[in-house]
Amino acid sequence: MRGRAKVGTLAAAVALAVVAALPGAAPVVVAGAHATTVAKSVPTLAGCPLFPANSAWRKDISHARVNPHSKAWVRSVGLSGHLHADFGSNPSYGIPYSVVPTSQPKVEVTFTAYGDESDRGPYPIPPKARIEAGSDRHVLVASRNCHVYELYGARRSGNSWRAASGAVFDLRSNKLRPAGWTSADAAGLPILPGLVRPDEIRAGHIDHALRFTVARTQRGYIHPATHQAGSTNSMSAPPMGARFRLKASFSLKGYHGAALIILRCLKKYGMFVADNGSNWFISGATYRGWNDDDLNQLKRVPGSAFQVVATGRIRH
Repeated sequence: MRGRAKVGTLAAAVALAVVAALPGAAPVVVAGAHATTVAKSVPTLAGCPLFPANSAWRKDISHARVNPHSKAWVRSVGLSGHLHADFGSNPSYGIPYSVVPTSQPKVEVTFTAYGDESDRGPYPIPPKARIEAGSDRHVLVASRNCHVYELYGARRSGNSWRAASGAVFDLRSNKLRPAGWTSADAAGLPILPGLVRPDEIRAGHIDHALRFTVARTQRGYIHPATHQAGSTNSMSAPPMGARFRLKASFSLKGYHGAALIILRCLKKYGMFVADNGSNWFISGATYRGWNDDDLNQLKRVPGSAFQVVATGRIRH
């Protein structure tokens, strides 16, 4: 929770500066010796704000109305299932990404399965860009020109690339994909902005929604998602883009480190259903420095601790 405070003495300003150095504390900006402002955190990526301030990704949903289908959708994902970090110190877990300068040379990309729903290249993919382990084979690149470039089913092809689909997102815009279009993700959402990243854990706070997977989705989507990949027409299963929130009543006592930061985020910003996969699996960046013991605390959080908030109508 962050707000604004004014302090009239240098001693108080110093005290606030000390608090700001603690994990999870908000940044403190000191204007002279007579005024101290606790600034609201702005999530960034590649040196750019992570979407505009009014982006759905940055919306505080801690007090949002509960979706009428909440109980059914949580039950569908699993009341007795548990949260799980789909990333860790093992480099074969998580989704790797690259940050490149504006001068990064662009390379051609040939799209196959979803070429008619892909953003044409070229893309600024570095020669040593890492490909996600497993079948999805995502390649994610954040450019300092404030754009994110993402590929699904990516494979190198000489000096160029082939991919099942690709999408480009402008971090300065709230513009969605065209209705019905996929991206590098099944929901038509960007992937990289929804990852748990080590730089945010080091900062002590995550100020945007996260991304997670569920095994069974209905054939529909809620904005900002633009695409469905469901297996049922049943309203008892969540659609792509459904936004789950950790209940305010769920106690965080006993949690620490990365798990505590993630859980605080899930209470305030929640997480979007972004793809079909294992239930309650949260996505994070590939990083050898993850503390697996910290992340394993998430396995103590049951599905029953979540609810779904009302963020818009289901589109079919």
